[in-house]
Amino acid sequence: MTSYRAAVCTDLTGPDSIEIQTRLPRPLTSGEVRIAVKAAGLNFPDLLMTRGKYQFRPDPPFIPGLEAAGEVLEVAPDVQNFRPGDRVMAGGKGGALAEQWIVSEAAISPLPDALSFAEGACWQSAASTAWHALVARGHLQPGETVLVLGASGGVGMAAVKMAKHIGATVFGVASNEEKREAVHRAGADHLLDSADKDLAAKIKALTDGKGVDVVYDPVGGDLAITATRAIGWDGRYLIVGFASGVVPSFPANHVMIKTYSLIGVRAGEGPRRDPELAKRQTAALRELAQKGVMRPHISHRFSLADAAQALAVLERREAIGRVVVAMETSS
Repeated sequence: MTSYRAAVCTDLTGPDSIEIQTRLPRPLTSGEVRIAVKAAGLNFPDLLMTRGKYQFRPDPPFIPGLEAAGEVLEVAPDVQNFRPGDRVMAGGKGGALAEQWIVSEAAISPLPDALSFAEGACWQSAASTAWHALVARGHLQPGETVLVLGASGGVGMAAVKMAKHIGATVFGVASNEEKREAVHRAGADHLLDSADKDLAAKIKALTDGKGVDVVYDPVGGDLAITATRAIGWDGRYLIVGFASGVVPSFPANHVMIKTYSLIGVRAGEGPRRDPELAKRQTAALRELAQKGVMRPHISHRFSLADAAQALAVLERREAIGRVVVAMETSS
């Protein structure tokens, strides 16, 4: 079998631990599909895993990468829905930063014509998070207001686009003018500076004193507490992640006084525990992908040889939208 290259995390010291190695493919087992990866989308958890700081902690050496797009090379005899040559998107707990990736049939979906390989490589994770948070957990309705923290990041920008697709008014928070301009192009109605000391007051003023119906928070840290001061009566606070590195402590008396709900979001685990939810989420995401909803903004593209630099961009928080590692420069 033909060898392939992979970006391997050799220890838990971050992007500097990434080495490009040549590997031999293993035979497929039941239900598996071998993909020729055309592009892999990087996510913040990929960076955290290279430092041993994510919930899922693989032991080195391992290949990072949670999602990719490419063409099917080979399928196990019992695989029914895919054949060699099919254009697909795939997700998993790691392994995407490689020229070949073996995943289960259940982890693959067709790549819609509306998306390129690069777009498909970074669509699934952010889109599923945004849908699961805003629809399944937050029950966002047309005409409501939603505050998106970290709106220039991958999951933040997907949330901006998903909320606008639903018909909500979106307040996007980002740290500099370039990022806020990208959030504006994504569809946000109001742009706000995450460092603004009057952030909560400005949001209250823009909502006639009511505050927002929903907060979408993949950031955590001090900004989370600021956001609770901008949430309205009976609001829903969606806890998506902690990109700031700091897990906030919410004051229970404030939650009680404003009667808002703190809602945890786990876009992967929720469907795994609820088969009916999984069916609804899969069907909804398939339709959204076919329509090109939440088409990702890609600010940085790297070759596989430069995978360490790609992860470093995430660590320095330079990305606007998504970072893609392409196996071919044309992807």
